[in-house]
Amino acid sequence: MLSTLDQIEKKALTELENITDESALQSWRVSFLGRNSPLMKVFDQLGTLPREERPAIGRRANEVKQALEAAFNARSESLRQAALQRSLESERLDVTLPGRPVRRGRLHPATQTLREVYRIFGEMGFQIYRSREVETDEFNFQLLNFPPNHPARDMQDTFFVDAGVDRGDNPILLRTHTSPGQIRAMREFAAMDPQNPPPIRIILPGMCFRYEQVTARSEVQFNQVEGLAVGENITFGDLKGTLSDFARRVYGQHVRTRFRASHFPFTEPSAEMDIECFVCGGAGCPICKRTGWLEILGCGMVHPVVLRNGGYDPRRYTGFAFGMGPERITILRHKIEDIRNFWANDFRFLQQF
Repeated sequence: MLSTLDQIEKKALTELENITDESALQSWRVSFLGRNSPLMKVFDQLGTLPREERPAIGRRANEVKQALEAAFNARSESLRQAALQRSLESERLDVTLPGRPVRRGRLHPATQTLREVYRIFGEMGFQIYRSREVETDEFNFQLLNFPPNHPARDMQDTFFVDAGVDRGDNPILLRTHTSPGQIRAMREFAAMDPQNPPPIRIILPGMCFRYEQVTARSEVQFNQVEGLAVGENITFGDLKGTLSDFARRVYGQHVRTRFRASHFPFTEPSAEMDIECFVCGGAGCPICKRTGWLEILGCGMVHPVVLRNGGYDPRRYTGFAFGMGPERITILRHKIEDIRNFWANDFRFLQQF
């Protein structure tokens, strides 16, 4: 049996030296290392041999198998290198051809607008303040002068969170606006010095959620940027100056603005801010619904009740607040007709920005 193994090894190595292509190499592997090869039959016959002969023959069979496998791998690598060399010699490589460009990612259009808003208000001295998205009814409504059953709540269809506990008039919900951050920020600042709370100048960006029908002009989720300034002797003139400057930086230095009286429970007086339609120049067009003006945000002086709930004495402190939607700004600037495009993840839309 040992002599048979020597003959198998010698024959296999001799034939391997004459192989010059991959197909012949695979045939050799099947013939000498395959399941039905003479070498594998030796392994099958080990159980029939005398007990004293099995160790020596089994050891020798393993040595032959390892030798043939090593020779096969070496020959396979040799053939691969030879084929590569022939390819390099026969095929001309034009190194002057331009490479494939690497496609760079880009920011979401809403994120681009948000960062521009951050930059503008940062230059005005405002800081970014982050607030939670899951709120209580108390912070989302009540402390902002929306008592239970207030009719203004009907405008903010709300997602309520089932906490498994009856919380009465203070259930848990997904915030419908970023305004609850006003209370949290004021209380945090007021805690620094309850007798003399420091002035505040912050913006509060974040996602809001409302249970609304999804249409071309409304979504169940949207970004919002809240602004808050609190201090001594802050007036409505400060509000108008800040927001008018913001509009000029976003829409151009010559943009005209106007403020219309409105109502929000957490501000008094309240206003809507419009800019002159930059499509028609105020003449009237489908974009501005023939009015010549485009609404961009709501604002007003912080209501005394809200100031008091935030820890600031309304007899000493005043403030203004505003809220805007970055998606709305982006829609107006780029004439986007469907707000659902912001969340559809359609590359054909996103790659335009």
